Amino acid sequence: MHGDLLLIALAGFVASLVDGALGMGFGPTSSTILLGTGLSPAAASTTVNLAKVATGLAAAVSHWRFENIDHKLVLRMAIPGALGAGVGVTILAQVDGDDLRPILAALLVVIGLRILVRFSSGLGDPQQHDHELDGPPSFEAAGIEVAAAVGGVTNGLVGAWGPVLTPFMLHRRIPPRYAIGSVNTAEVAVAVVASGSLLASIGGDGVDLATVVAMLTGGVIASPIAAWCIKWLPPRGLGLAVAGLLLLTNLRELAGWADVGAARWAGYALVGVALLLASLRPRRSDATPS
Repeated sequence: MHGDLLLIALAGFVASLVDGALGMGFGPTSSTILLGTGLSPAAASTTVNLAKVATGLAAAVSHWRFENIDHKLVLRMAIPGALGAGVGVTILAQVDGDDLRPILAALLVVIGLRILVRFSSGLGDPQQHDHELDGPPSFEAAGIEVAAAVGGVTNGLVGAWGPVLTPFMLHRRIPPRYAIGSVNTAEVAVAVVASGSLLASIGGDGVDLATVVAMLTGGVIASPIAAWCIKWLPPRGLGLAVAGLLLLTNLRELAGWADVGAARWAGYALVGVALLLASLRPRRSDATPS
C-alpha cells in the first residue's frame, strides 16, 4: 500500500511539473497512473480534480509570485470555464466520455501541428524574452470566453482543460509564460466545480482520501518549480514542447482507439523527427534574407 501511495505521489509530482511548465498534462498523466491502480474512471476523475484544486492553488500562488499571470485573462477564463465544467459533468452522466475521446484527440492533433509550424518558424516568439517584459503584453482577446467554456466542458467530460486553452492562447500570440500561468490559475475554479459535481453524482464511491493526499502532496511540491522554470525558459522551446506533448499524447489516444498496435511507433518517430527539425530551424529573424 505504501508503495502504491509513493507511486501516486510521484505521479502527482511529475504531472504537476508537466502541467505547470506546459499548461497541460496533469489530467492525462495522473489519470493514466490511477486507472492502472484499478480505480474506476469516475473515481479516478474525481481524485484528479480534487488534487487539481490543491495543486492549482499552489500553482496560482507560484505563478503570481513569479509574475506569470494576467489577472483579467484569468477572470475571463475562470467564470465560463467553471460553468462549462458543470455542463460537462452533466453530459457525462448521459453520454459515455470515452466516445468523445477520439474526436477530441483528432482535433488536438491538428492544433498541435499548427503550433509546431508556428514555433518552428519563430512566429511564436515575442520580440523579447518573457522575463524581460514589464507586464502582460497586449493580445487579441476575441473568443477567450467561448474557448474557456469549451475547455470547461471537455474537462468535465474527459479531464482536458489545458490542452484546449493553452493552444488557443498561443494562437492568440500570448507569450507562453502568461498563457500557461493564467490557464493554470483559472483551472482552480474549473476543478472545484468538476470535483464537486462528480462527488455529488458518485457519492464518493471509490475515492480514497490517502490517494488524494498523496497525489496533491506530490503536485504541490512540483508547482513552484514549474512556475519558476517557465519564467526563464525560451518561448520557442516551450511552444515546441506544448506541440510535442499534444501530438504524442493524442496520437497515443487515437492509436489505442483504432487498435493499430506497434504501428503507432512510426507516428511517434515522425513526431520526434519533426520536433528535432523544428528546433534546429533558424528563426525567421535569424535567417539570411533571400
